[in-house]
Amino acid sequence: MNPLRKRLDMIGASVGRTPLLWLPDDSLSLFAKLESVNPNGSTKDRSAYWILKKAIERGDITENTTVVESSSGNFATSLAVFCQSLGIRFVPVIDANCNALTEAVLRSCCERVEKVVAPEGAALLPARLARVAELRAEISDVYWPNQYANGDAADAHYQLTGGELSSAFSRIDYLFVGVGTGGTIAGLSRRVKDQFPGATVVAVDVHGSVALGGAPGKRHIPGLGSSMVPPLLDQALIDHVMHVSEYETVIGCRTLYAEHGLYAGGSTGSVYAAIGRYFAEHPVPPGERPTAVFLCADRGIPYARTVYDLDWVERTLAPDAVATAAL
Repeated sequence: MNPLRKRLDMIGASVGRTPLLWLPDDSLSLFAKLESVNPNGSTKDRSAYWILKKAIERGDITENTTVVESSSGNFATSLAVFCQSLGIRFVPVIDANCNALTEAVLRSCCERVEKVVAPEGAALLPARLARVAELRAEISDVYWPNQYANGDAADAHYQLTGGELSSAFSRIDYLFVGVGTGGTIAGLSRRVKDQFPGATVVAVDVHGSVALGGAPGKRHIPGLGSSMVPPLLDQALIDHVMHVSEYETVIGCRTLYAEHGLYAGGSTGSVYAAIGRYFAEHPVPPGERPTAVFLCADRGIPYARTVYDLDWVERTLAPDAVATAAL
């Protein structure tokens, strides 16, 4: 057997099959799928594993290949650890919004980390992608996962995450999914609607992101949002769109921790905040108790010095955020 395939099988055995946690709620049967239990702590393990698997099967990645990708968050961490396990090189391209802990992990796993700087007020993603293009021209045997447009990223969530949800539930009425690269919602929405045609899919984005039609603006918390419209969103089946502020992200994270003991990352807090607002605006009719599902996409540890640090919230977001976030 190809040595890469054998190592890949070992990685695949560790990814997925994540538990569901029931969260007490007055009007919903609310469940969080704990993607934070994946080996590197996030749902991005699924897309990283699946993209690498398909590329190796096609011959796009060999033992001599260098993988280069733009990411300042969980996807970079997943690729870094998996590439190290496979014995292939990985060069992450990150930016100033990368959490200090994430950057430290990347620098411990990768011989080379590229950190880009953009002019004040400029979007960081184009700067990262431009550097990726330069590296692809510089390195002779290179593979770019291109997580914003690679159909394998969506297929990972159709086959893996969506397959697990379809097997676990006899009914899903609402699916709430945060949007960043578009891969998660593209795969999950199609699989859930295939199995449960009446399900309502609610896409969650943050203010400052243009992914779902919002106005561009500065964002401080990685996890959700994009400064471009990801091509993978063309595959998504979306019924409603909700935008949350970074204040709401902080409140959502801290509420999950205080009330349910979930120490979750920024994207999860954003989605949880959106769930509360959605049902405040669309009350559940008396006598009904719909089933709603969302992903606990990652752990809160990388956000300990941001979302969970009230000094950072006061300094970075706004003074009045402290009062609303101090639960």
